[in-house]
Amino acid sequence: MDNERQAYDNTRIDTVPNIEQDFMEETAGEIAEPIRFSDREVERGENGRGVGWLALALSIVSLFLMPVIMGAAGIIFGFIARRRGAETLGAWAIGIGAVSIILSFFVRFW
Repeated sequence: MDNERQAYDNTRIDTVPNIEQDFMEETAGEIAEPIRFSDREVERGENGRGVGWLALALSIVSLFLMPVIMGAAGIIFGFIARRRGAETLGAWAIGIGAVSIILSFFVRFW
C-alpha cells in the first residue's frame, strides 16, 4: 500500500496546522433546519390583498394617465395578486388594465 500512496503537496501541509498526510480527506457537516423568524401563519389571501389593491389602483389610474404603462403595470401586479391568493382583486385589475390599454388605441384625448 505504501507504494501506491498519493503524493501530497508538502508546502500546503506545512502551512496548515494539525494536518497529517494520512488524514487528508474532505468532510461536510449536517444541514441545520432553517431559522424561522415568525411562528404566525399567514393566510394565502391576506398576503396578496395589498398587492391586489395596488394593482387595482394602478389599473384605475391608467384610465386617465399613461394608459399603456400603468395599465401594463396593473395587469402584471394583478397576476401577482392572483398568484398570492387575492383572486378577485387581481382579476379586476387585469380586466380594467386591459380595457385601459385597448381604449388608449381607439380613443385619443387631444
